Amino acid sequence: MSSSATRRVRIARKTVEALDICSFDLVDPEGAALPAFTAGAHIDVQVAPGLLRQYSLCNDPGETHRYVIGVLRDANSRGGSVAMHALEAGQTLAISDPRNHFALAEQAPHSLLLAGGIGITPLLCMAQRLSALGQSFALHYCARAPERAAFVERITGSAAWPAHVHYDDGPAAQRLDVRAVLASQPEGTHLYVCGPAGFMDAMLVAAHDAAWPEERLHREYFGAAPIDTSSDGSFEVQIASTGALIRIEPHCSVVEALAAAGIEVPTSCEQGVCGTCITRVIAGTPEHRDMYLTPQEQQRGDQFTPCCSRAKSARLVLDL
Repeated sequence: MSSSATRRVRIARKTVEALDICSFDLVDPEGAALPAFTAGAHIDVQVAPGLLRQYSLCNDPGETHRYVIGVLRDANSRGGSVAMHALEAGQTLAISDPRNHFALAEQAPHSLLLAGGIGITPLLCMAQRLSALGQSFALHYCARAPERAAFVERITGSAAWPAHVHYDDGPAAQRLDVRAVLASQPEGTHLYVCGPAGFMDAMLVAAHDAAWPEERLHREYFGAAPIDTSSDGSFEVQIASTGALIRIEPHCSVVEALAAAGIEVPTSCEQGVCGTCITRVIAGTPEHRDMYLTPQEQQRGDQFTPCCSRAKSARLVLDL
């Protein structure tokens, strides 16, 4: 079993939620309670040998008898979603315990949840939690078309949820006007964004243009955009604890080179999305290629994601 996968679960139910989107109810094979989780959490799922993927939990965080994930079947992905959709109820999977890199500020005066496509999954969980707490929030869900919108009955079925669904192929009047929505939020609102990279970038650019402070902007990317690595050069990393120098060749990640030298760094997504491998940088200048650190954190240059990021300087000294 992968080091990131710590327990086995059984698929109790597989449900078609929308075109190319299925949800999976995962339970303990013996009926035991599962570890508690918080809104915004995800689990690592070993969908096939050597194939580990991250999926957000979208059920009520008060539940301990099951985990529910929603999976978009993407034929252009690296294979995880296709393998996941091939599974059926009754089969078992290895998963990790929940981890949260997209935590909810539960005491914020107001929360604005903006979801694009399958990015609805962690925000569903957040809406459920905020509703249970009686906290003020609004949810906007953007989908390409009604047949591609998952969990709509759950989103619109609760009178307590101030929820809005927008379709790209619908009338212009019902499409999301993010700048107008941002301008109408009360003071101190926290913004949560999840979905395709283009959607998220548009939402965050609008928030930055409206001078929203970074500490009230929360995001979670599902996958990194392709990066042109054709001009990558070599550099060195130095291990601070031993002084050892390790050369990082072009087309080899820092994580891979460290592993070859017998130094294991925990990883999960290997795309700079989840933050599992973040390592402190003592000296040198990283070339950040992750989607996890905020622009301010990247600018500080005191940490990086060795699964995908590289170096601008000839050497990085790592706190290992």
